Amino acid sequence: GERGTPARARRPFRARSARSNAPRHMSLVRPRAALTPSLSATTTKSCRDRAPSGAVRPSGASSSRRAAVRARGAVKITPASDINWSTLGFGLTPTSHMYVATCERDGEWHDGGVVPYDNLSLSPAAAVLNYGQGVFEGMKAFRTVDEELLVFRPEQNAARCEEGAGRMSMPPVPRELFQKAVLQTVSANRDYVPPVGMGALYLRPLLIGTGAILGLAPAPSYTFLVYCSPVASYFKGGQLTPIDLTVEEAYHRAAPGGSGSTKCIGNYSPVLKVQLQAKKEGFADVMYLDAKENKYVEEVSSCNFFCVKGKTISTPALQGTILPGITRKSIVELARSRGYTVEERNVSIDEVMQADECFCCGTAVVVAPVGSVTYQGKKALFCDGKVGPVGQEMYDQLTGIQQGRIPDERGWNVKVPNDYHLAK
Repeated sequence: GERGTPARARRPFRARSARSNAPRHMSLVRPRAALTPSLSATTTKSCRDRAPSGAVRPSGASSSRRAAVRARGAVKITPASDINWSTLGFGLTPTSHMYVATCERDGEWHDGGVVPYDNLSLSPAAAVLNYGQGVFEGMKAFRTVDEELLVFRPEQNAARCEEGAGRMSMPPVPRELFQKAVLQTVSANRDYVPPVGMGALYLRPLLIGTGAILGLAPAPSYTFLVYCSPVASYFKGGQLTPIDLTVEEAYHRAAPGGSGSTKCIGNYSPVLKVQLQAKKEGFADVMYLDAKENKYVEEVSSCNFFCVKGKTISTPALQGTILPGITRKSIVELARSRGYTVEERNVSIDEVMQADECFCCGTAVVVAPVGSVTYQGKKALFCDGKVGPVGQEMYDQLTGIQQGRIPDERGWNVKVPNDYHLAK
């Protein structure tokens, strides 16, 4: 992995039947024809709603409420043939299938499988709902001109998920199972992978504590699932449109000794307060500083950050508060191979304001050029508000490899076999 030995040792993957071993606390996805909305199935009936034994239930307000619940609970799946790829943004478009596997506290994962996309039924006492016990990943699959489907560096996501599970006291998903789940999800949703150059299939692996528990402790059981959605540009304006950032000084994304380097679910919603205010002021996103000295750049809300001076590219070092991004790692390797000096170190905000060029990166944003950074009322403009040469070069190289247009000399891509979701 990218950041050393996982906090929890891996256990051998021993397959079991998913449905025969499904925990009672969580209903696995049912066939769409027999779909029963989770909420209506688990809601306790009031005395007024109960009809006497043998009596015919009258139609009325209570029946209308139940019908409304059923309508709200239905999952609408848009056929891939109905998607307008030219207007695709970065929003959720549910696809036909997802992958689900389960595990008990002993860490033994039961073999999962591809099922129709549907809502989950969870206990109100599920650890993920009460204590935020969960981690997730972000990945992409791409279509090539030869109609092959490629997943970018899945082993890196598997390793990071494994480490995150250890940090959150959850049984890690075996890497073999993780990659199998990802590839089968892509295979089952093949028609939802956008045409070449029009986007990607975004994959969201989730590891969550679904077992019910009241006191603060690890969940008694867990669920690993992978769902996906076709996506295009993350920021408004389209891919490679320079974004304007503002620097936040009062709030911090992470602190030393915390969970900033883990892709856990609780790390993200706290940034929304600042991000929403920034967007009201006309900025695309927020840059966060370190919590100790409040002068070193760490991350943008959901992206890693780079700045350029001459032939030197600098990025904040991984010191426990910054997410070890897969795209970040790939750009560091690409830039060094192309003759740039890449420094992973503390990068001060004063240095950023004097940079020649800046850009962000991540699975969702790919490479996003920074048009300006505003700090303490002063605005630094980069490359006249246009795409910088280094950011453009990194974007071209990265997407060229991901889409199969440039030879994959490092073996980063994994090809998805045809009908792989049907394999045992």
